[in-house]
Amino acid sequence: MKKKRLIDYQERLLKKLSDEEFAAEYLNQALVDEDPRMFLLALKNVVEAQGEDITALSKETNSTRTSIYRILSVKGNPKFTNLISLLDSVGFEVEIKPKHK
Repeated sequence: MKKKRLIDYQERLLKKLSDEEFAAEYLNQALVDEDPRMFLLALKNVVEAQGEDITALSKETNSTRTSIYRILSVKGNPKFTNLISLLDSVGFEVEIKPKHK
């Protein structure tokens, strides 16, 4: 009997997040969560899925590598401008829309 190779959750998620539409919806859903750390985790996953190198990312965003790692950590507390810069570097932008009641 052949053994099936199991794909772990993170590997499968990263594969799905390579699709820009899926990644955008994933980030939007993370924004809805009451815990702001969820968005940072989601952004970290998207950055990883997009294959971004932290060194290149730090140059593109004019931040240090340490700063990037800190921003993307669960304990991160980034400035809004840092988030905008990171999102831009992986091909996304922030959009504000009316809340439906």
